[in-house]
Amino acid sequence: MKRVIGIGGVFFKSANAERLRAWYKLHLGIDIQPWGGAAFHWQSQAQLSKAGATAWSVFPASSDHFAPSTAAFTAQARSTASRSLSS
Repeated sequence: MKRVIGIGGVFFKSANAERLRAWYKLHLGIDIQPWGGAAFHWQSQAQLSKAGATAWSVFPASSDHFAPSTAAFTAQARSTASRSLSS
């Protein structure tokens, strides 16, 4: 059975993406990379040989990264399946 095992990414849009990225960097210490986001690297406590990353990024409000959705926020799940949970 396919299962969600974590969060693969958190992404959202902002009317002033640069300013919001700067706020997160200044107040929360997020290491914003040139591509506009950050990767939070982690290691499984249950299986120390398993490691991965969760992506975080702010896009300009005009971005079509979430198309066809018009949502301002999206999160992606990590799963045990190599394909989408909906397939």
